[in-house]
Amino acid sequence: MKINIYYGGRGLIDDPTLFVINKMQEVLEELHVAVERFHLHELKNSITTLPQTLKEADGIILATTIEWHGIGGYMQQFLDSCWLYGDKEKISTMYMCPVVISTTYGEREGKLDLLSAWEILGGRPCSGICGYIADISLMEDNKEYISLIEKKAENMYRTVNQKIVSLPASNQAIRQMVSRTQIDLTPQESEQLSRYASDDKYVQQQKEDIQELTSLFRDMMGNEAIEDGGEVINKFQKCFKPEAGVRGSYKLVIGGKKNLRLRVNGADLECAFGDVDNPDVELQLDRKILDEIVNGRMTFQRAFMSGEMKMKGDFKALRILDQIFIF
Repeated sequence: MKINIYYGGRGLIDDPTLFVINKMQEVLEELHVAVERFHLHELKNSITTLPQTLKEADGIILATTIEWHGIGGYMQQFLDSCWLYGDKEKISTMYMCPVVISTTYGEREGKLDLLSAWEILGGRPCSGICGYIADISLMEDNKEYISLIEKKAENMYRTVNQKIVSLPASNQAIRQMVSRTQIDLTPQESEQLSRYASDDKYVQQQKEDIQELTSLFRDMMGNEAIEDGGEVINKFQKCFKPEAGVRGSYKLVIGGKKNLRLRVNGADLECAFGDVDNPDVELQLDRKILDEIVNGRMTFQRAFMSGEMKMKGDFKALRILDQIFIF
């Protein structure tokens, strides 16, 4: 048997709730029960992942301290996470013992709040503990209080071990109605729900792996682009029809990323990928338009006139391209 304890107080040394759950844990461990504790104030950045820890438990203790009003934000956030992300089928077989100690007022209301919330989640309630303790020393020196706490722990053990049945509550009907609403997770919530999200070492390793894969795929894509670009260069060289006296340098910016350099000097043609300093003409076009041109389905001039290609430089030099490259 395993019991999880979820503590929703602030972790103060003189918190009477800590004294109660310490005593309950001692009794449960003497009964050979595995006990695991979760202090919500220490796990506030990963509370949304805690409902996953319910899967291995047979019962739980929800313990909180009322210092001014209500069960506190950490416990409420944990219950919200159980409603949004918890395994309702598992919760339906799980017993919950509430422990609510007040240093001001409202311990009974807090206990009822926890019981109601757990029943709406579909879980099974156990008889819990609630009380007003202004000074923890009043509890530490009172054998009757300690005996009461120990008996409550023993009763919880019997309830969970024997799977004692309780009559259905009206809260079950409420759950059936409100649970019809479909819960869609945001990307941020999906990331938070990962059981590895709060593991800094895991997250850092994942980032390094992603960077390595990104670099690998970038290199692969670069190699593919070079191989694919070789066909473009071959077509320019194959379809080059030199004209006497024609000279000029051209820079083709393909897709905003890749530069194709053309230098023409009479019968000489230089065609390669790379940057060009002070070209006579700079052309900006998508790879799709370039393919249309080199496959003879469009001319440079028509691509410019239709707005599918942008140009900087001498328009006469642009027209010359269609004269010296017959695709």
